[in-house]
Amino acid sequence: MKRTLLSLLILLTISFSTKAAVVDTVDTYSAAMKKNIKAVVIRPDNYATAGEMPVVYLLHGYSGNYADWVKKAAGFQKAADLYQMMIVCPDGGFGSWYWDSPDPAFKYETYVAKELVAFVDSKYKTIKDRKGRAITGLSMGGHGGLYLAFRHQDVFGAAGSMSGGVDIRPFPNNWDMAKRLGKYAEKPKEWEENTVINMLHLLTPNTLSLIIDCGREDFFFEVNEKLHRELAYRNIPHDYIVRPGAHNWAYWTNAVQYQLLFMSNFFNRK
Repeated sequence: MKRTLLSLLILLTISFSTKAAVVDTVDTYSAAMKKNIKAVVIRPDNYATAGEMPVVYLLHGYSGNYADWVKKAAGFQKAADLYQMMIVCPDGGFGSWYWDSPDPAFKYETYVAKELVAFVDSKYKTIKDRKGRAITGLSMGGHGGLYLAFRHQDVFGAAGSMSGGVDIRPFPNNWDMAKRLGKYAEKPKEWEENTVINMLHLLTPNTLSLIIDCGREDFFFEVNEKLHRELAYRNIPHDYIVRPGAHNWAYWTNAVQYQLLFMSNFFNRK
């Protein structure tokens, strides 16, 4: 009897430990940019037998690509099994900032918020509603997560940012932003209208669930502090996390765990 129970426990342990999220790389097509774009799609191990699932869109930073999260934050994909969600990591181009730029090769707002969402909803068992969609990212992707959610509240119900460039104006010479919007001195209107901190008028309190996270040693810390204060001033509820840390993968590998827990709580909210 003891030997039978021990064998059963061993089998259960092996079965549990071998469960792992399924990570695929897929080709998607952007009609706006007339090109194929890769994305990582992470599904829980039991996807085949599960019902419709919520999706978190997880954006990379400047100079990164669709594979950054799985290569540099290995292990975070376990959240797909833990929270019974899908995670999609799109390619946002080199320095797109997830805007629709005047440059026809950089229409990444349209791609992520419309084309990619439509692709994922057509190919997978997803909850096809803002209640089942969230978006977040790091650095440039932190800007992108908030920017896209603010502008597409019919698509996303929750949004986050990790070390996000939430106010681009203090950095007019950095990260290809002038290539996408034009030089700040020449196109001030475009810069003012396309920075997250100036878009809070689009928000009504309690309509979009928000989480913002930034380390104290990060060069984006001050702009995140200002965003937090402005959200508080406008009585817009949000989670705001500050802890020691800089602009690096050690910080984001930790931060993404809080983001995905937040998104899971949003999806399960009654």
